[in-house]
Amino acid sequence: MSRVDVKKTYKLYIGGKFPRSESGRSYEVYAAPSGRARAGATPRFLANAAQGSRKDARDAVTAARAAQPGWASATAYNRGQVLYRVAEVMESRRPQLVQEVRDAEGLTAAAAEAVVSQAIDRWVWYAGWSDKYVQVLGGLNPVAGPYFNISASEPTGVVAVLAPQASSLLGLVSVIAPAIVSGNTVVVVTSADRPLPAITLAECLATSDVPGGVVNIISGRAGEIAPWLASHRDVNAIDLAGAAGAEGVDWAALEEASADNLKRVVRPAGTGAEAVEPDWTETPDLSRLTAFLETKTVWHPKGR
Repeated sequence: MSRVDVKKTYKLYIGGKFPRSESGRSYEVYAAPSGRARAGATPRFLANAAQGSRKDARDAVTAARAAQPGWASATAYNRGQVLYRVAEVMESRRPQLVQEVRDAEGLTAAAAEAVVSQAIDRWVWYAGWSDKYVQVLGGLNPVAGPYFNISASEPTGVVAVLAPQASSLLGLVSVIAPAIVSGNTVVVVTSADRPLPAITLAECLATSDVPGGVVNIISGRAGEIAPWLASHRDVNAIDLAGAAGAEGVDWAALEEASADNLKRVVRPAGTGAEAVEPDWTETPDLSRLTAFLETKTVWHPKGR
């Protein structure tokens, strides 16, 4: 007796829950061709992914804004422990992540295994910075007078992130982890053609200790969703890493909309058709973490 082929349809991840897209739309996701694929071979169907809309983006921003004060007020040690738990859950789902990265990027099994290992290691690396970056980036400033002048780093707030288009997991981790470790919350638009590793990461987040709303993941087209995030006045910063190679992205419009509400913008090298994603396999520095921090300076009189 033959079985019915059950085609899975994934949902969004907003506010710690998995809602369907408000638009009711979805789109088909296919495996990337591998190096051994025959020319003209039919692409292999993987699943249906929800196609996020403007309303979904607004809901995600609302969830991120509501979660941000509580997440920022957690102790640095607690945030580090929470993020480390995500790495543990990712490790427990390694076989699934390896297969999804392999399908998404057309890699060999060994190459996909290496990518997943690097993604988990990178998540742990950023988790380890949770209680260290303040000492590294802050300090006691020398001033002329009987005062203490102290500078300390604080989170920017809600960060919109366009996930890398080509690097479905390592690049994704490399833009989410440095943003949230300092107390920011994020709204992420996944790679349009490679969303499944991001959805599995959402399931890891949902079954770990990360509070709902800290990370919100919307699958769909960056060209459709990004303009609403850039113009949204409750979004404090936007990371355009995934705009490089994304279809339908109007760079000038995004930057103009962001400038209108004084949004901080992090962009990849180059613009338009010449924009390129970073090499995510390189050892990271603190630039992505510091990109979404504000420096607060406090004066206090010295006692006699």
